Amino acid sequence: MYKYSDFDEAFVRTRNAQFRAQVERRISGALTEDEFRPLRLMNGLYLQLHAYMLRVAIPYGTLSSAQMRRLAWIAERWDKGYGHFTTRQNIQFNWPKLTDVPDILEALADVGMHSIQTSGNTIRNVTADHFAGAAADEIEDPRPTAELIRQWSTDHPEFQFLPRKFKIGVSGSPHDRAVTKSHDIGLRIVRGGDGKTGYEVLVGGGLGRTPMVGQVIRPFLKKADLLPYLEAIVSTYNVMGRRDNKFKARVKITVFENGMEKFRDAVDARFEHIRREWAGVDPSLLAHIEHSFLPPAFRSAPEDGYRTARRADPVFRAWSDTNVTAHRVPGYAIVTVSLKAHGTTPGDATAAQMRLLADLADSYGHGELRISHEQNVVLPHVHKSDLWALHARLKTEGLATANVGLVSDIIACPGMDYCALATARSIPVAQEIATHFQSLGLEEEIGALKIKISGCINACGHHHVGHIGILGLDRAGVENYQITLGGDHTETMTLGERAGPGFAYDEIVPAIERLLRAYLALRAGREETFLAAYRRLGAGPFKAALYEAEAERDAA
Repeated sequence: MYKYSDFDEAFVRTRNAQFRAQVERRISGALTEDEFRPLRLMNGLYLQLHAYMLRVAIPYGTLSSAQMRRLAWIAERWDKGYGHFTTRQNIQFNWPKLTDVPDILEALADVGMHSIQTSGNTIRNVTADHFAGAAADEIEDPRPTAELIRQWSTDHPEFQFLPRKFKIGVSGSPHDRAVTKSHDIGLRIVRGGDGKTGYEVLVGGGLGRTPMVGQVIRPFLKKADLLPYLEAIVSTYNVMGRRDNKFKARVKITVFENGMEKFRDAVDARFEHIRREWAGVDPSLLAHIEHSFLPPAFRSAPEDGYRTARRADPVFRAWSDTNVTAHRVPGYAIVTVSLKAHGTTPGDATAAQMRLLADLADSYGHGELRISHEQNVVLPHVHKSDLWALHARLKTEGLATANVGLVSDIIACPGMDYCALATARSIPVAQEIATHFQSLGLEEEIGALKIKISGCINACGHHHVGHIGILGLDRAGVENYQITLGGDHTETMTLGERAGPGFAYDEIVPAIERLLRAYLALRAGREETFLAAYRRLGAGPFKAALYEAEAERDAA
């Protein structure tokens, strides 16, 4: 893992001292809330429905055990005993007091963490594949690239006041687990004709009120050209992007309104100018970063205990079927720890759970953890012989739910329970869907399924790219939930199609049940997933199941 340099340390401490002084001025009344707002947002502090919320960066989703323990301690000391992991691989504390925030930031800095650029119209936390450095299909670990981008973008003097927020995601595998096509810039590590790695560069993706799939602006970019080319894209957007309407200010709109050819030409011209003055990253710096991500000291041990436990313990077998993924190193596995126990808030972890995860990382996972964009925690390097013991310890804190990738493994934004922008509740819908299908005993039968829920059109729950997406809206003071079908967040990213009229709060769970029972009746065998069946059959039979009551009334 990358560890802060002396420069990083000094920079963060200086920013924290500045913000402490700004907080003191706000409390004294020397700053109004309007004056304080841009200052707090630059440091990741929001004002939500009931309290301030502090968003802490977890760059490219990578955490050490010591950092996870510090998050647990902060949750207990200054919050209500839990934290919320987000779809941008951050953690949010929902109840800090303003007077405590400077102390929280100092506590974070002690373990190499901060909240800088987790908000504002700047380059946000850089995300990456949560299986980075471990995935069996990986071409190259994307984290050195993500760390390089973090260093380049943090406090970049030209990009602190962009037309709108700007997000970058990096994937190192052919199978895209980083949702790169929904980012302002997506980078996919690929091999060129000479066998050397470089980047496929995508631009103009994004969800929200105008969802768009990112387009390839450069099929292959040499690694040495990465930062100059990123600089060219963002500086071109900074000039061309609209500032007259915040709803049309994202780079996806800039690309759409100008056309990809015109935008690419402007980027290429800017790139050539930059390359004449800047050769790109210092090779010694890049080598230092890459050295920080060398794999841990993997061990060789027999796997017999793992196979024996699978035969003897059906609960462990079910968990290992859903929550364990192939590792690039023989004998090892990637473990996804579900933060979606049935009836709980997706993405929430208590201090006790965070502390246990840190302990398990030390005992079984070389001290490393990852946060996924799907709001789960990953132990990327666990020897198979340790899986049974790890599972037993996970059960002690309610972390052994065997549902990763199933109907209850739902992405959900905070919705109207917390967020000042939300127009409907998300968390209760997710909880009710999870418990309903658990009670029906249909999760395993339904199989692989991605349900994603947003409480407003900003789409923080990624509903546009859910196999089943749910969008909560306000209709004349009443919550109304629209359903989209057929979305996909992977390398074959597709935006879901709106099914039809929305459903009231008490109708949404029965509607999802009708939809999934129709899928079970229509699929071509157990191996055909919901998404595959939808693509084969089209929307017709699924819409018919959703709106069967209306069709019966019309026919009567």
